[in-house]
Amino acid sequence: MDQLDEMRLFMRVAELESFSRSAEQLGIPKATLSAAIRRLEERMGTRLLQRTTRRVQLTTDGQLCYARCRDLLADMEEFGGLFRQEGQISGQLRVDMPSRMARHLVIPALPTLLAAHPALQLMLSSTDRRVDLVREGFDCVVRVGALESSSLVARPLGQYRQINCASAGYLAAHGVPQSLADLGRHRLVHYGTGLGRSEPGFEYLSEDGSRALLPMAGALTVNDSESYLAAARAGLGIIQMPRVGVEPLLGSGELVAILPRWQAPPLPIHALYAHRRQLAPRVQLFIRWLAELLETALATESGAAAP
Repeated sequence: MDQLDEMRLFMRVAELESFSRSAEQLGIPKATLSAAIRRLEERMGTRLLQRTTRRVQLTTDGQLCYARCRDLLADMEEFGGLFRQEGQISGQLRVDMPSRMARHLVIPALPTLLAAHPALQLMLSSTDRRVDLVREGFDCVVRVGALESSSLVARPLGQYRQINCASAGYLAAHGVPQSLADLGRHRLVHYGTGLGRSEPGFEYLSEDGSRALLPMAGALTVNDSESYLAAARAGLGIIQMPRVGVEPLLGSGELVAILPRWQAPPLPIHALYAHRRQLAPRVQLFIRWLAELLETALATESGAAAP
């Protein structure tokens, strides 16, 4: 067993967080797997995995080692496939993206992508928290909203146009606001993190095109898009989110668009990945595919009637 084999075994244990499950999946004795990890740790001069009775976790050095192993093995795979027939994409791809994008846009379209590339293995994380791409071993992440300064490469994928809306029941009980001044009598569902804003207030574009924020009362703050939408449907207040995410509910009348003159700024969408000399073909493929998928979805959104 060479060092590359040890690296692959280490990555599998890190991903499954278990020696037993990893050995069973790999079809090798658990003792063989444990010995390989010990040799790798001795070679690296540090402990990579923290073993407990319930699970196995990466140490801080282990997180860095995992990210580096992933890149090195990707480079080796790319080198080995230099002369393969174009279109034969294989290997494991780790991606993180917002939950609603994953559930309502990406997953329904995945059968076609995976049928075209049967050797591609996609590990899809869907969360609204900001993951650490390098430390958590992702090949790329998709982020919606303003980007923080970082060393990651950011590829623009489009923009989500936002709208203001509330449930029909909420508006029947509290009235339909016609101006910003009317919002003093209303409640806003606050979004704690993600989607580009965390300040508690109603966001809109002022007459000069700059972003403005109107403080508003609200009894609830959430930190994921599914809960945000559920709060609006429950009549807990006004929300501001991408139109593409609520179009069916607007069509059914469950949600009603309001204040069309005071929309929040569009939310930019980016694919982020670590800077490397050559991006792995499977990452390039996925980003191109997602860009086309978003282009179609956003074009449909642009064609929808303005609220």
